[in-house]
Amino acid sequence: MSHLSEDIVSRAHDLVALYPEPRSALIPICHLAQGQDGWLRPEAIEEIADIVGVTPAEVLGTASFYDLLHTEPVGKYVISLCTNVACMLSGAYELLEHGEKTLNIRAGSTTPDGMFTLEEAECIADCDHAPCLQVNGRYFGKLSNGDFDVLLEDLRNGNLDDVVPPHGTLCRIRRTVGLEAENGKATQARPTEEPTPQPQPDTLAPGQTQRRRRGRK
Repeated sequence: MSHLSEDIVSRAHDLVALYPEPRSALIPICHLAQGQDGWLRPEAIEEIADIVGVTPAEVLGTASFYDLLHTEPVGKYVISLCTNVACMLSGAYELLEHGEKTLNIRAGSTTPDGMFTLEEAECIADCDHAPCLQVNGRYFGKLSNGDFDVLLEDLRNGNLDDVVPPHGTLCRIRRTVGLEAENGKATQARPTEEPTPQPQPDTLAPGQTQRRRRGRK
């Protein structure tokens, strides 16, 4: 019996159809599978291997290389708190210590109720909002200890469900542009609007090069 849902399997085969080699769809399919369970279960890894034609060890080796893919259980909300230079100078370590005390866990651990995983992260490219963090890949910045506590409470009460999906959901919008899979083959998706005509360069005779015009002073 398949561990992955029918929808996930169908979308996985659609992804395979977009690439010249099935194994090229490995990482996108890992994200799909993680969206179902919140992490990559061994059963999911085996099914992914069958879909893309590699061994489970290759899937595990690839998934374990990337921070956004988890091969062990994590909380519903993964809090990745940046402690790189900009955030460190803005109090990130103090905020991390406060988070550990508030959640009663050490960084790299998950609360007993499975609600929160707290982890220390390298730069998450939001330096102008230091100290900052991500919750399941969604950004929150310029946080004080009090702001952190409010964030936890909002997450617990579901106040941010429209903003922060459960862990593993990379994107809640399915792609409708670019390449699409149709009858097992990749086809170019039709644009929803007519493209804007682009100006065409002057036609040059064979061997002729276009000279740069000098502007008048």
